[in-house]
Amino acid sequence: MKIGIVCYPTFGGSGVVATELGKALAAKGHEIHFITYNQPVRLGSFRKNIFYHEVAVSEYPLFDYPPYELVLASKMVDVARYEKLDLLHVHYAIPHASAAYTAKKILAEEGITLPVVTTLHGTDITLLGRDSSFESVISFAINKSDAVTAVSSSLRNDTYKLFGVNKEISVIPNFVCMDQFDFEPNEELRKEHAPNGEKILTHISNFRAVKRVEDIVRIFAEVRKTVPSKLVLVGDGPERSRVEQLCRELRTCEDVIFLGKLKNPTEVLSIADVFLLPSEAESFGLAALEAMAASVPVISTNTGGLPEVNRHGVSGMMSDVGDIEDMVKNTLFLLSEPNKLEKFKKQARKRASDFDLKAILPQYEELYESLLVEG
Repeated sequence: MKIGIVCYPTFGGSGVVATELGKALAAKGHEIHFITYNQPVRLGSFRKNIFYHEVAVSEYPLFDYPPYELVLASKMVDVARYEKLDLLHVHYAIPHASAAYTAKKILAEEGITLPVVTTLHGTDITLLGRDSSFESVISFAINKSDAVTAVSSSLRNDTYKLFGVNKEISVIPNFVCMDQFDFEPNEELRKEHAPNGEKILTHISNFRAVKRVEDIVRIFAEVRKTVPSKLVLVGDGPERSRVEQLCRELRTCEDVIFLGKLKNPTEVLSIADVFLLPSEAESFGLAALEAMAASVPVISTNTGGLPEVNRHGVSGMMSDVGDIEDMVKNTLFLLSEPNKLEKFKKQARKRASDFDLKAILPQYEELYESLLVEG
């Protein structure tokens, strides 16, 4: 099949999943065309069967804001027409699904049929769903897609609740490539960050308010009173300055390491003992899944799709949003005994294997093939 994939090319979960899906499809012989405004960060170097088409938006005096959605739709038409795409798979409802509908109608005028698969990832529903000005466009874009998937049952339910959607939504969960996490702990790197044998707590995110990174610092401040620890924070975003200020107030700066954005966080996960994810909302929790794949148990909240990924008492522990005291207790529970921590590490990796790409990829292929048969 010749498949166009439209996604955000950034560090966010939707871009990571879309990129890894495209790479896996290409490895199976499908021809993949990424259509976005930058090369996806996880795409890497040149690969067989993978092509990248840049959506370049020019500045026009007529517009206060660059008309990205229109340029994107035009690029979809161009790529579909000349590369003879079999279908488009767009990740995120706005603006990708709405632009895909425009492209599809333009191509239909030329006698070209282009099925559109829309995958919902999270904030396109949970965040924009709170803004009524987007409701009609998002509902329309979803309903006009030929097939719609959501990365968790929680997200599917939120979509039906928040929007006027009458389209069937299939749940195809996010995934990890377990082979990429098949590594030995990097002892040299661990000694660099924890020279005295301290435990290492880790968090990876875009530092938005919904991630509640300040909670992580407060959890860590309490944990290290009992267990000598280091906190490694990966990522950057609007809340970072507030987090840094809190570290100063709690006098934890010497034990908190800010690494900023990393294209591949697996090295950090290879030295971690516990992963903290106290988010206010998570439609799936890809960061938690990647941590589990690296044999790192997860301390998370029980919101959104997280209970579908992190099993309490098995791959980690869960608490209510904002319950810092309980998350401290759960973290100390894992760190209190080496044998217990080792047991949870093994259980976390075993749970992650349920979401191995090898099990998820056939679900997407089956969906694509069903649309082409219908067409």
